Formats: sequence, structure tokens, C-alpha cells
Amino acid sequence: MGNALIIVDVQNDFCEGGSLAVGGGAGVAAGISRLLAAEPGRWDHVVATKDYHVDPGGHFADQPNFVDTWPRHCVVGTAGSEFHPDLETGRVEEIFHKGEHAAAYSGFEGHAADGECLADWLRRHGVDRVELVGIATDHCVRATALDAAREGFDTSVLLDLTAGVAPDTTDLAMRAMEGAGVTLRGEPVIRAA
Repeated sequence: MGNALIIVDVQNDFCEGGSLAVGGGAGVAAGISRLLAAEPGRWDHVVATKDYHVDPGGHFADQPNFVDTWPRHCVVGTAGSEFHPDLETGRVEEIFHKGEHAAAYSGFEGHAADGECLADWLRRHGVDRVELVGIATDHCVRATALDAAREGFDTSVLLDLTAGVAPDTTDLAMRAMEGAGVTLRGEPVIRAA
């Protein structure tokens, strides 16, 4: 069986200068690129997820509560929805888009251009172990890791290559992931955007 790196939502809107910036996001993008260059044989497969909103309904709000509602972000066709320029995407084999018409936090809610979901793609490629990196530790990384474990993948999160929104929510996310059997390595980046 094989392993895969899942790069979660390393998009312009989630990095410094974006509409829903997470402090340290650009550094995470560059760090992932350095790791891919330093350890080219570490993973059999590399995939990425994207928040990819067309009209996600109540997910956007003019006065967001930052729990269930958020400022407009990662709208299809905008620069904010693109991968951060410091993320090297040459090894990315497939991109899974999520959240077109409803809120979606987990990459396992997404689909490739041909409609295939992430879990099916990984199984079709013989993957049984996944490592996750990306943004944000306490939201989409957490949701993707929990779903990966639920789907039966041996799941690890490389926390040094994740950026969290806030200490409290990141701590809760880490406890939830550990409770689900996810292996956590390192410490997440948490800093003001």
C-alpha cells in the first residue's frame, strides 16, 4: 500500500493579505514547498484541496460570526481562490474542490474535476496512509484529518506546516484529532494575521 500528502487549502485568501487571512499562511506555503523539494520520495502521491465557492449560501455574511459565517473568500474565478504563489504545485496530481454551493470544511467533501471524491481517489491509487499540511489547523485541516481517520486511513498531521487561527480553537482541534487516532507531529503556527 502507499502513502499520500494532502495539502489543505493553501490559497491566497487564507494567507496574509487575503480576505480571510491566517497568520503564518504564506510561511506554511513556502515550508510545504521546501519539504517537497527536500524529500521528493517521501510520498507516493500528492493531492491538494481548495475552498471553491460559487454561492455557498449562509456560509458568507456581511457581519460574520467567524464560527458558522465568514467574509467572502475563495470565490471561483478570483485571485483569492488560487494557490499561494509560494506553494510549489508541480507534484500535485489532483485537486479536490469543495464548497461550491454549501459550506464545506473537509477535503473529503470535495471532488476532482471528473467528480471523483477524495476517499475514492486515494483508494484507487492504493493509498492507506496520509499526511496532512495546510490551512487552517483549527478548521479545514481538522475536518479533513477527522474524515481521513473516519475513512480508515492511517492519518498524521505535520503541525509545523499548518497555520491555526487562534490558540483556543487550535488546541480544541488538536485534542479532537488526537481523540480520533490522528498522529500529530510538531507544533502549529499561530500568529496574528
